[in-house]
Amino acid sequence: MKDWAGVGEAYSASYAALCAGTFPLLQAALGAAHGRTLLDVGSGDGTLADAWATAGWMVTACEPEPSMRAVSSARHPRVRVLDGALPGLPFADGSFDVVIANFVLNHVATPRTAAAELRRVARSAVAATTWTLSPSWLWAEVTRRAVLAPLAGQRLPESEDFERTAEGFEGMLRDAGWRGVGVVEHTWTWTVAPDVLWASVEGGVAGAGALYAALDTEERQRFRRAFDEVVDERLVDGVLPLEHRAAIASCSLL
Repeated sequence: MKDWAGVGEAYSASYAALCAGTFPLLQAALGAAHGRTLLDVGSGDGTLADAWATAGWMVTACEPEPSMRAVSSARHPRVRVLDGALPGLPFADGSFDVVIANFVLNHVATPRTAAAELRRVARSAVAATTWTLSPSWLWAEVTRRAVLAPLAGQRLPESEDFERTAEGFEGMLRDAGWRGVGVVEHTWTWTVAPDVLWASVEGGVAGAGALYAALDTEERQRFRRAFDEVVDERLVDGVLPLEHRAAIASCSLL
């Protein structure tokens, strides 16, 4: 799985805004807060956790990466952020009214086991998202043009893996004990400045950042030239309009 060590600042300055694009649909699925408690698992820099708090939820954030927790505490001090990771969360059964995991199950080594753990600590509802069209499509094009080998991802065991479609996500969650789960797909366009995307690469964020970190000087130059070519072709009024798509799942436990 991807190594997120030390990337808190770079992630917060780039992909945090993209990942928050699921918030309106998650909010619609879970309804009004009405004083309920919510656990945000894999909360990253706290952007989404703070949005839940603004909407009236009593929020606890849970994030295993120290640099993410540091950014979260600095930028969103009203949200309590704890150290904890799937698939063994440090909470008793049914500790929170609602538990969410936004773009987390697609990063863990044991997604089915992790999904069952999310359900375990939830009392009334649980929700999760995964990419069905992730940011990697852009970087795959850059890598191809740079004539570089793509980053080899770790294969999950068959017993844990799932098809990266809405149907595959739903099936995996059902296998993990999410009864009556509903899944919708959400497509949105993230408009981002090229320098923000490039800063994410140099900051080591996600697969593109890991690939770039492993390149030698000449390969990095090729990667940058390929990036500039892709940007030139897609730039609109100084920004890149990039389409993304996610499966958003929610399940009532009542």
